[in-house]
Amino acid sequence: MPMAADIRACIFDVFGTVVDWRNSVSRDLAAFGADKGISGVDWLAFAVAWRKLYQPAMEEVRSGRRAFTVLDVLHRESLVKLIGEFGITGLSAAEIDHMNRAWHRLDPWPDAVAGLTRLKSRHVIAPCSNGNIALIVNMAKRAGLPWDCVLGAETARAYKPMPEAYLAACRMLDLQPAQVLMVAAHNGDLKAAKAQGLGTAFVARPTEHGPDQKTDLAADTSVVDIAADSFVDLAHKLGC
Repeated sequence: MPMAADIRACIFDVFGTVVDWRNSVSRDLAAFGADKGISGVDWLAFAVAWRKLYQPAMEEVRSGRRAFTVLDVLHRESLVKLIGEFGITGLSAAEIDHMNRAWHRLDPWPDAVAGLTRLKSRHVIAPCSNGNIALIVNMAKRAGLPWDCVLGAETARAYKPMPEAYLAACRMLDLQPAQVLMVAAHNGDLKAAKAQGLGTAFVARPTEHGPDQKTDLAADTSVVDIAADSFVDLAHKLGC
């Protein structure tokens, strides 16, 4: 386990770890659908289907088959595909853009703002997300997330779990990987960060994928240095 005194910065996965994408996106789209008179769409199923296209879209970039492309663009392409599959018609480009920005309007988990604020009192805090800068900044302004700066895929020009996504964050903070704690609700993300020498903290989000979630219910002790049940608990364990 890294010594708390050695940790200078905490960097965070965002989707699922800091914010509740599943309920936020489905509520946002349901409100949009009601306003536009769109009926017969299961917006929760739509949100889940959209999220399932997330990794395949990024893999096109990670594999080198596609030049680096920000997540807003990848999300919109996936959205257009789903609009057709769900039989939604008659939307303007501006309306599709509004739907796409649902990812800019995600709500934080109840402990997120208080926990981040406590962690910020002692450490630099920043997202290390696959979200692009505009998305993360807009989300933070709306949700009150007190980041010190924005790091992640767009600044690294690499999507997690590529090593550069983590190492670029360390370089930009002028810190060694061992001085940086990667915080996530996903053991795979932490495994990738651990392989690059970062400290790792797991914060459980057992309903990220709904009431029947079967993955990431507990920390993988082979890759996790610190396990916490909330950001407030993590702050306490780090002496904040």
